Amino acid sequence: MKYLIATDIHGSLYYTKILQELIKKENPDRIILLGDLYYHGPRNSLPIEYNPKEVCKILNSYKDTLHVVKGNCDAEVDEMISEFNFYSKIKMEINNKQVIFTHGHKHNIDKPIKNCDVLIYGHFHKGYILIKDNVKYINIGSISIPKNRTTNSYAVIEDN
Repeated sequence: MKYLIATDIHGSLYYTKILQELIKKENPDRIILLGDLYYHGPRNSLPIEYNPKEVCKILNSYKDTLHVVKGNCDAEVDEMISEFNFYSKIKMEINNKQVIFTHGHKHNIDKPIKNCDVLIYGHFHKGYILIKDNVKYINIGSISIPKNRTTNSYAVIEDN
């Protein structure tokens, strides 16, 4: 099983098209998006080619392989136009590890979730991998609006 994980698109058609290219290149079995799909939020500048309606059309085309966590900028109206479900978190067993995917505004390295080996999230727009109390915390960063001099990023997890 191969998973492609991205987060914090914030309505950027430009980076959604890059995500499409990455999906073709990586050919994942599942695509996991960690929230903040359409709206840029009041703290962020408008991303390149801000066009939430077109981003939605593209994401809807992946509805059969898409698993989405609701971010702090995702609203009820976003769920109404999307042909896929939004979840508060997604739990999976990958490589015999309990992995939880979340957005990051409610659960992160400073606000952990119990009973997981790996917590994967976004929200902060800067990528890192840290271990604390035997839990691996992975922040994917942001595909569209990276912060603190980090680069645009995504992640891939493969079995083994």
